[in-house]
Amino acid sequence: MAIQTGVSFQTNDIQLQQIVSLAETKLKDNLRVFGGRRVLVEGGGYNKIWLETQPMGGEMYAKRDIEAALNNQLLFMDHQRGDGRMPGSIMEENGRVTPQFNKFQGFCFPGPALNMYYWLDKNREYLYRLKSSLEGFDRYLWAVRDSNADGILESWCVTDTGEDGAVRYGDAPFWWEEETPPEGRSVVPMASMDFMSFSYAARETLAAISAILDDGRERFWRKQALKVRQKIRECLWDNEKGACYDRDKDGHIMKVLLHNNLRCMYWNSFFPNMAERFVREHLLNPEEFWTPFPLPSVAANDPLFRNSPGNDWSGQPEGLTWQRAITALENYNFHRLIPILGEKLFDTLKREKIFTQQYDPFTGKASGGRDGYGPTMLALLEYLSRMHGIHLKGEEVWWGVWGKRATEYEQRWAGHVFRLKCDGKLAEALIDGKAVFTSTPGIRIVTDYFGKIVKKIPLE
Repeated sequence: MAIQTGVSFQTNDIQLQQIVSLAETKLKDNLRVFGGRRVLVEGGGYNKIWLETQPMGGEMYAKRDIEAALNNQLLFMDHQRGDGRMPGSIMEENGRVTPQFNKFQGFCFPGPALNMYYWLDKNREYLYRLKSSLEGFDRYLWAVRDSNADGILESWCVTDTGEDGAVRYGDAPFWWEEETPPEGRSVVPMASMDFMSFSYAARETLAAISAILDDGRERFWRKQALKVRQKIRECLWDNEKGACYDRDKDGHIMKVLLHNNLRCMYWNSFFPNMAERFVREHLLNPEEFWTPFPLPSVAANDPLFRNSPGNDWSGQPEGLTWQRAITALENYNFHRLIPILGEKLFDTLKREKIFTQQYDPFTGKASGGRDGYGPTMLALLEYLSRMHGIHLKGEEVWWGVWGKRATEYEQRWAGHVFRLKCDGKLAEALIDGKAVFTSTPGIRIVTDYFGKIVKKIPLE
């Protein structure tokens, strides 16, 4: 791997410096070798790579280790079946790499995998492979997961959407390996906003790839993606309540208010006005998702909410949700919420000094589970990059000038050095040692690789 990356960060906030350094150290403990290739596993007792976490987590880790980041994408493509299905997880034991197809587990793959193309300095061979992989996956979804041919993709087991412990799944099987849905269950096959979003994300990314390749298919894929978005609004969106709801096997609305709406925003499958309503009416509601430590999996005032510790998606906020929330909010221009969440996460981790899977939504206490959980550590480092640092996205450089504390953040990539220095009152950005702008705090500034300002985004 010729391209090298790395991050350096210093701040006068001693407690923040300590937890950032601790997260960086513990993330290195999550590096493993699968079949001779370095990967970043989920950690916190999870020693596999999972489709719901590790392509996304790997790409986030590209800031520090591009080799592991790339392998977290390639292993899923390498083990994709001929019919297009990707493994929900991949394990390594005694030197043997084994893909597992007993669940989907999520699909945080298309966007991160595409951004790896830019981390790789526009490797066309990789891009063609990604294109083929996404086409196969989307084809599989519509061939198999619309069992009643109503145009809505289905979840068949609890781990299809990675919601371990979710009360809403009723008597659904935990895993399911068959290519036909379970029979005789009370809820599944479930018409799923998550599965519809899997397809939307694949198709939207295929449109972006077609635009890069200029292969004449961009318009086709944008139309195909729009069909999915429209179907979500038509069949799963409740306009009176301002949120999406899944439907059970009989087509009945499952009246439980879920953070999965935020997942849809991560996959960009909502129309902008849908996202606006969910955020304003529900996400920011302190009785629902804006608890003292925000982002519970189920609205805190919902009858199916359970404040259970460990690994339970019926209530407590998950590190994985905090990780996905960044992209979800950026997709719909809720940039102002990112530093608010970031400061809450900083304060919690400064106090708890442990990176677990869940935290109590009312006290912020670490709630069971083992230390070293990767999504929580990566969430910390990603909020840091948005607030006090540098994020490379496509062909743009996003600089976060939050202020509040003195900081210096350096991102190295492909022989270039991007540096942002802030004394709390004034920030200076440099590319390869050359000053490109100065700014007062409370803003994100987007430039090209050479420092030309593309746009400015207020954070206050």
